Amino acid sequence: MQRRSFLKQAGVGAAAGTAALAAPVFAQDAPTLNWRLPTSFPRSLEALYGTAENMCRHISEATGGKFNIRPFPGGEIVPALQVLDAVQNGTVECGQTVSYYYYGKDPILCFDAAVPFGLNARQMNAWMFHGDGMKLTREMFKKYNIVNFPMGNTGVQMGGWFRNEIKSVNDMKGLKMRTAGFAGEVLSRMGVVPQQLAGGDVYPALEKGTLDAVEFVGPFDDEKLGFNKVAQYYYYPGWWEGGPQISMYINDKAWNNLPKSYQAVVEAATRQALVETLSRYDAGNAPALRRLIANGAQLRAFPREVMDASWEAATTVYKEFSDRDANFKAMYDNYMSFRDSSVPWFRVAEGSYDQYLSTALGRTQR
Repeated sequence: MQRRSFLKQAGVGAAAGTAALAAPVFAQDAPTLNWRLPTSFPRSLEALYGTAENMCRHISEATGGKFNIRPFPGGEIVPALQVLDAVQNGTVECGQTVSYYYYGKDPILCFDAAVPFGLNARQMNAWMFHGDGMKLTREMFKKYNIVNFPMGNTGVQMGGWFRNEIKSVNDMKGLKMRTAGFAGEVLSRMGVVPQQLAGGDVYPALEKGTLDAVEFVGPFDDEKLGFNKVAQYYYYPGWWEGGPQISMYINDKAWNNLPKSYQAVVEAATRQALVETLSRYDAGNAPALRRLIANGAQLRAFPREVMDASWEAATTVYKEFSDRDANFKAMYDNYMSFRDSSVPWFRVAEGSYDQYLSTALGRTQR
């Protein structure tokens, strides 16, 4: 009995000693850091801003409360469309945004998010992590003093809300439309007047008639922002955003000064955020779309004429940019080569499966 009691006590003591050693060792060696993370999104968008909140919480928990990042909604400490600038200048250590907001700095930046007729969400992940995407975008961001981390994707977006029906390319001419990045460049070739506005400014502009149309994300977010209350026609697909990636940008000096253990935590937390964002949209878009239609939204597909004209306009823009910028051409060629090699597989597997399932469900539900 005494021997068993001794062994039991010794085992408990050893376990307690191991815990006592393991937990404090990390805490003693690790510095306490407090960073700020401005985002480009309002607090109401739980799949975008909410994911940033969760990511920051995971980082704090994983480091025992030693590495804390506080998120801020768009406009609170940094204008929503100036997050990249704030990170570049070291005004803040990091930020959450979408690269096509900075199209005016250099169109090549858009490849970190989405370009017309580009990759879908899964293809984007594949290009970033198993193609040349991460290598090329990291090199691209060096001149902005930024280290980039994919931390979300919305999946293919909707074409947006329109006050009037779009039956032909002529109906696009003169439309004042909220859009961003390459989408605006391509749409302008079709007569659209693009306007880039932060998320919180879009509804008032649409309500007042300053805008004729707006594209934002999809049903899950659009319902929260209430676009269906001021524009009736809801078009699809958003051909300019087949798989737009949201990113976390970290100032390179801040990143290089992080302990390796903290860097590993950031890598893991941004990957988790990448999965979380897309799964939130996949879970939320379908019921949100049903509610929007029940409340009067008129779902419409862009006419084939409009889609074909959009493809031709995008092809023209890409050629112009590639002809005058070798860096753009190198990025474009690599990105589109990955797309072209991926699409046939998706058509054979994903596309055929989805098409049949949709048809079968349609028969069953009649």
